[in-house]
Amino acid sequence: MISIDNDLRRAPSRIAEASGIGLGALLLPVDARAAFDAAEGLPWHAFGLLLVGALLALGVLLGLLAWQQRQRRDAAALRDERARVRRLLGLIEGPLWRTDAQHRLTALRATALPADHALHAGRDSQAFWQLFDETSMPGLRQALESEADFQAIEVGLAAPGGGPLQRWRLKACVCLDASGRFAGHEGSATLLTPPRPSPAGADEDAASFGTLVSHDLRAPIRVVEGFTKIVKEDYGRLLDRVGNDHLDRVLGAAARMNGMIDALLALSRLGALPLARQTVDLSQLASYVIDDLQRQAPERRVDVRIAPGLLVTGDPTLLRVVLENLLGNAWKYSAHRHVARIELGRVVEGEHSAFCVADNGAGFDMRFIDRLFGVFQRLHSSSDFAGTGVGLASVRRIVQRHGGEIWAEAEVDRGARFYFTLST
Repeated sequence: MISIDNDLRRAPSRIAEASGIGLGALLLPVDARAAFDAAEGLPWHAFGLLLVGALLALGVLLGLLAWQQRQRRDAAALRDERARVRRLLGLIEGPLWRTDAQHRLTALRATALPADHALHAGRDSQAFWQLFDETSMPGLRQALESEADFQAIEVGLAAPGGGPLQRWRLKACVCLDASGRFAGHEGSATLLTPPRPSPAGADEDAASFGTLVSHDLRAPIRVVEGFTKIVKEDYGRLLDRVGNDHLDRVLGAAARMNGMIDALLALSRLGALPLARQTVDLSQLASYVIDDLQRQAPERRVDVRIAPGLLVTGDPTLLRVVLENLLGNAWKYSAHRHVARIELGRVVEGEHSAFCVADNGAGFDMRFIDRLFGVFQRLHSSSDFAGTGVGLASVRRIVQRHGGEIWAEAEVDRGARFYFTLST
């Protein structure tokens, strides 16, 4: 009769004798044929132990390989995320700051600030709120001592060299240590540039510029346009097709120049117009703009989606100019689509939101994004899409006058998305 208990007690030494290795080395590869030849006569449960050991070794090996692969993937993802954060931080022009649990300024990235700026003073020695003017201290202190995120705390800070008090907007989020305890704040500071009073004679200069544009610059164009029309009407039949085409090109260039002068004059007037702030329904305003566009091209098939209830505070006349340019561009650059799609809505990310005008039109190359909002800057040929190159510059100026920002994303032949914010 086989005694399983005795056999189990003798199994380790029998296995070691059969395989030629110690039990502790069972995870190492062995010559299976030699081991089985040497183990002839071993009880069945000894072979079972060998099989279990081999399976365990295989499982451990596979687990280690999977763990290493996960470690590599996690490390690569962490490197990519750190690189992305560094790129994003590089886009922030204003100072970045950090305080500790005692609300002292411990880190400051302010390369644009002079060395004698007040933000550089008192680091590691006084509370952060003590760097600002007395009227700002209570609000900032309360925000910091609440040990919570905060948005849009306005503070006053002495300008370097004894200049006038500067107004800054602070935003911050909470930092936690490894134990989950409050460790301070990290945030940004944005300099608020107040509207400067117009210097004496500025209105007269603007009026002079308007007179120059409307009269002095237009006069030569009218001469070119008028005499070209006379030549075409009186002598056009004597010219061949190429000659008439040259005259048409001159007339077309004169018309475009007149359009550019009109656009430049309108752009110059944007800064002089006072803001008449009131509640504005962007949804309704956009519907009016789309109705006008559809009346101009009733044959087009356009899927228009306007989110309801987009209420803002601003100047209705200027905000209509914004929508006329953005929706007009979406309408224009999607003209080659069998079914165009134009959308106006609100995009929300956390506590921040922005309005978005999107289309499925021609799009543009993001390599030239820096030229997008410049005056007379065009990313498409005028032969493909008409325009003066002033519309987006006007939009940016209006948005900035409302305390907002505008930016864009696009892909060539896959549409564009324009985002903008408006300060309330």
